[in-house]
Amino acid sequence: MNWANRLTTARFFLTIAFVVAMTSGWQGGHTIALAIFVVAGITDYLDGWVARKFSMQTPFGALMDPLVDKIMTAAAFICLIPLGAIPAWVAIVIISREFVITGLRLLAGSQGRVLAAEAIGKHKTGWQIATIIFFLIEFSVAELFPHLEEIKKYRFVSDALEKVFLVAAVGLTIYSGATYLWRHRDIIQVD
Repeated sequence: MNWANRLTTARFFLTIAFVVAMTSGWQGGHTIALAIFVVAGITDYLDGWVARKFSMQTPFGALMDPLVDKIMTAAAFICLIPLGAIPAWVAIVIISREFVITGLRLLAGSQGRVLAAEAIGKHKTGWQIATIIFFLIEFSVAELFPHLEEIKKYRFVSDALEKVFLVAAVGLTIYSGATYLWRHRDIIQVD
C-alpha cells in the first residue's frame, strides 16, 4: 500500500475516532473531535497531492478516496443533528446527493466507463468540510469557555455565519450533483 492510500485509510480510522469523540459525552469530547476532524481534512488534501506528485494513483485510491470523503462528511453531519447544529434535512440532502452520484459512478462502471471527480465537486467537499469545522469550533469554544459571557454577546454574528456556511454547503451540494447528473445523463437514459 503506497503513502497516498495509507493517508486515505488513516482518514477512515480518524472518522471512527471522530464519531467516538463526538458521541462519547467525554469532557472535552467536542474539542477532541474538532482536532481529529481537522487532521482528517488535512489528509483529504494530502492523499490527492501525494498521489499526483509522486504518480501513486491506484484503483484503490480512485475508489476509496471519494468514498472515505463521503463517509467522513456524512458522519460529521449526522453527529451535528442531535446537537441542534443543523436540521436533519440538511444532512439528508447532502447524503442523498452522495448516494446518487455514487450510484451513477457504479452504473458508469458497469458500462465500462470511469467518471472522474470534477472541480465543482471538490469545491463542494471543501465547503462541507469548512461548514463542519465551523460548527465544531463553536462547540469547542463553548466547551472550553463555558462561563465566558463575552462569547454570548457575539451570537448574532455566529448565527449569520452558520446560515452562510449552510447555504453555501447545501447550495454547492445540490448544484454539483445536478450538473454532474446532467453532464452524464446518457448513462442513465432508459430505452
